[in-house]
Amino acid sequence: MDKTYAVIMAGGVGSRFWPASKAKTPKQLLDLTGSGKTMIAATVARLAPHIPPERVIVVTGKITQKAVQDALPDVPKENILAEPMGRNTAPCIGWAALHVKKKCADGVMAVMPSDHLVADKAGFIEAAKAAVAAAENGSLVTFGIMPSGPETGFGYIETGDEVSSGVKQALRFVEKPNLEKAKAYVAAGNFVWNSGMFFFTAQKILDEIGAQMPDLKAGLDKIDAALQQGKEPDVLDDVFPTLPSESIDYGIMENAKGILCVPVDFGWSDLGSWAAAFDLSPKDENRNAVSADAVLVDARDCLVRAPKEKLVALVGVEDLIVVDTGDALLICKKDQDQHVKKVVETLKSQGRKNLL
Repeated sequence: MDKTYAVIMAGGVGSRFWPASKAKTPKQLLDLTGSGKTMIAATVARLAPHIPPERVIVVTGKITQKAVQDALPDVPKENILAEPMGRNTAPCIGWAALHVKKKCADGVMAVMPSDHLVADKAGFIEAAKAAVAAAENGSLVTFGIMPSGPETGFGYIETGDEVSSGVKQALRFVEKPNLEKAKAYVAAGNFVWNSGMFFFTAQKILDEIGAQMPDLKAGLDKIDAALQQGKEPDVLDDVFPTLPSESIDYGIMENAKGILCVPVDFGWSDLGSWAAAFDLSPKDENRNAVSADAVLVDARDCLVRAPKEKLVALVGVEDLIVVDTGDALLICKKDQDQHVKKVVETLKSQGRKNLL
């Protein structure tokens, strides 16, 4: 993997984790499970030593650039790219590909979100090696998560014949299904969850962008011309906002030919909610997950996150999420945590940007 570059996508906010996750302190910069590491630091750490910090490229936003640098002190500052504005994953990956190609003409990109969890790190590396080998041969490759049940919150990939050890054909990508379809996919046995992790050479993805997203390719060409002359900052603010806002799935992967998939089962979680954070956090004898100064009296199955200087007392309650950030307090039932986004939407409609 000596020509492999990790491209870490770190541009999201993670509104399901409000009030801890805000524009300046997004999900990837938080320790949501009490591990002692931020999500993005854990993502980079699981790649080492196979992909050292100098071959890690992070794409984030301007507002979080400094915080990402602080969270990843070993990653060279020039490898932390700050988008002038978010334009979804296709422009993000295309821009990163320009930088990888400049560093290594035949470099392979291992593209992954900054805020996912992996329990089996050795299994992750072995799967990555198989994916990189396939990518070096010119294929677009993705990880497919072996489903643990009929999940309706993920897209699926239908897999076909095995083309090499651990690598299968990806026959098609399908959108998030209803429960009936999800059950059918799981029963079929050849469908996996779309992980959002991809492997390809920088040149291969740029060629695909040129073939399928010519408007994006035209904008990237302008940025690349400036990059080669050491003048990228001169054009980035003008060109990047004009790039089409599209995901790599819709823009490229769903219509590309010959995609390969590595089905994996390495204890993956996209950590999509406070309830998921609770499930993955250490717990006391009453199944409370607490990272705060707390007094718990007859309390069970609760998650508590609060500043170190604040005492939190829970009495006679269960199945609660309690998150205190000083400027905001969230209290909700664990089974209602999917509605936290509605709080964020309400605050936006009220123009209360200081809480976002």
